[in-house]
Amino acid sequence: MKITFHGQSTIEIAANGKSLIIDPFISGNPSAQTNIKDIKTDAVLLTHAHMDHILDAAPIAKANDAPVVSNPELAAYMSWKGVETIGMNIGGTLDLKFATAKMTHAFHSSGIIDQENHNILYGGMPSGYIIEAEGFTILHAGDTGLFADMQIIGDRHSIDVAFLPIGDHFTMGSEDAVQAAEWYNAKLIIPIHYNTFPVIEQDGHAFVKKLEERGLKGKVLAIGESIEL
Repeated sequence: MKITFHGQSTIEIAANGKSLIIDPFISGNPSAQTNIKDIKTDAVLLTHAHMDHILDAAPIAKANDAPVVSNPELAAYMSWKGVETIGMNIGGTLDLKFATAKMTHAFHSSGIIDQENHNILYGGMPSGYIIEAEGFTILHAGDTGLFADMQIIGDRHSIDVAFLPIGDHFTMGSEDAVQAAEWYNAKLIIPIHYNTFPVIEQDGHAFVKKLEERGLKGKVLAIGESIEL
């Protein structure tokens, strides 16, 4: 399994000869190291409807003839953009044939802001995903604050890698993310959703040091960097 961090919350997972990408926000990220035209994927998974998570979903899905997977409300919105969609909901598991994706809950907001018409479209419930493939379990927590059921998720799943937001302001900050990491009890924790914008600037290496002080293993991935399991 190969996992690549594309910045913000964008994670690409390659397994069993195929791949999926979660929350593609590349063209809008000045720090991105790749072009959306270079993304080759078999499924696009979305955690919620905010633009820094869905911006490149439709063009990537269209270019790869890949479905967009999300909650039903966001799936409906994405279908209006002419892409194939698979709507699912929290607690459900989708078999992608090369991997399974279980939707977990997250505590956040979810909506699409139409600035021109002063309108907000409801984007359904925010979520995270537990991806299982090649004998590994990967957690993408989505945008979320701290909540106690993280411990239940960690108790029920043997998580190899957990991607946790640390940016603060819109999601957990580093202190809450350390607590989340303890509850998820993953073998490796990787910070996401930080440093893309000034309001979410954080020190990823300081976060990893805090993890190590609690006996946990963390790793900062540079944008464009990959790890193999």
